[in-house]
Amino acid sequence: MNITSTRHGAVLELAFDRLDRKNAITAAMYAALADGLVSAREDGEVRVVLIRGHQEVFTAGNDLGDFLNNPPHGDESPVFRFLQAISTFPKPIIAAVSGAAVGVGTTLLMHCDAVYASESAKFSMPFANLGLCPEAASSLLFPQLVGLQQASEKLLFGEPFSAQEAHAMGLVNRVVPVDQLQAFAMDRAQSLAMRPMASLLTTKRLIREGSAQLIASTMQKEGEQFRRMLGEPAAREAFTAFMQKRQPDFSTL
Repeated sequence: MNITSTRHGAVLELAFDRLDRKNAITAAMYAALADGLVSAREDGEVRVVLIRGHQEVFTAGNDLGDFLNNPPHGDESPVFRFLQAISTFPKPIIAAVSGAAVGVGTTLLMHCDAVYASESAKFSMPFANLGLCPEAASSLLFPQLVGLQQASEKLLFGEPFSAQEAHAMGLVNRVVPVDQLQAFAMDRAQSLAMRPMASLLTTKRLIREGSAQLIASTMQKEGEQFRRMLGEPAAREAFTAFMQKRQPDFSTL
């Protein structure tokens, strides 16, 4: 499935494991991530989830070939199952990001409770460049997190930004050297797992319950627009240009 699931005591580690394709996410990988979170939610021995990639890359986002062959058609599609699972997950989630975190590789972080990045991490949300719109409730959560002007620039231009900039904006909790990231993130996860479970669950619920309904409704609206825009000329031109390794031409769109 290209997603590894490994228990480290009370910590469940979910890792992208498709380095030859820069950890680009397929429908099967989304399904594995969703299943892993659902299982961890019900497993009383799991207290914390850690999501990571490789030292070289977190994830290049959607595998465009697979995405075009298996486009999401509704809330039961693997990608939306994953987004629903991570956005409602009641236990703490920590993310460790090194290298590129493209598209959903950045937006999923907004549903994590702590994000640690290496000095090489590079974030981007190039939805507008692909003729698409934000997803994962990022149109709501990103402005709340970093402010309207910062969010607008990153979502409209879709340009990459560094770990240091992500830290300054508040998307990342801490930036650490590349060779220390995985050990640091696991140590933080293990430390968190030592806290009383009831305290972890209640604290996270209190922090997030005020926005839970709005996140769900925003994700629903984004999903409807995203699926509509996938079939429109701008997205088709963007994907075709990507496959042909040329610049897209949006001059008539």
